[in-house]
Amino acid sequence: MAEISAAQVKELRERTGAGMMDCKKALATCEGDMDKAIDLLREKGLAAAAKKEGRIAAEGTVESYIHGGGRIGVLLEVNCETDFVARGEEFRLFVKDVAMQIAAANPQFLNKEDVSEDMLQHEREILRAQALNEGKPEKIVEKMVEGRIEKFYKEVCLLEQAFVKDPEKSIRDLVLEKTAKIGERIVIRRFTRYELGEGLAKRQDDFASEVMKEVNR
Repeated sequence: MAEISAAQVKELRERTGAGMMDCKKALATCEGDMDKAIDLLREKGLAAAAKKEGRIAAEGTVESYIHGGGRIGVLLEVNCETDFVARGEEFRLFVKDVAMQIAAANPQFLNKEDVSEDMLQHEREILRAQALNEGKPEKIVEKMVEGRIEKFYKEVCLLEQAFVKDPEKSIRDLVLEKTAKIGERIVIRRFTRYELGEGLAKRQDDFASEVMKEVNR
């Protein structure tokens, strides 16, 4: 079987708009043949998401999710194109999953573009100092820093986070997957997360584990 590179997966994703894991599987199935992989994704309806990016999504819902008897609260707005889809079970379950993701993973931003340049610069300085303290050669420090910045994005940006119910896909992948399945553009617009006593000294809990227990009931 042909070895699939990250660059191939990225190219297929950019050309089709399909999820990362779907692109990887399609390339593996088609032994690295890009055109055949595109056709396969189109046959499955997974490439359709890219065509919907320019469409207006002004309907949707605002979801509220409360966890742990009022210890964590989430307000989330997700948009779609029609009220019919907004009222559908598939869309509602997706929105609930995203709200639970926010409760469990505590993202600080929606996407990479929301992270300020000042914060990124501060993070780069810390990561650069860490790499140098680890004794890494100066010539590879910058590459290490950028690699760790990508990891930082995956920790603090909702769309880049691994989906708590299926860590093999990101929330961005999940949005593309649901867009293809439902047939309308879906946009996570904004969210707010509240945690009881946030900023105060208190016992640290594994909220992700608690939320997952609730998901699996």
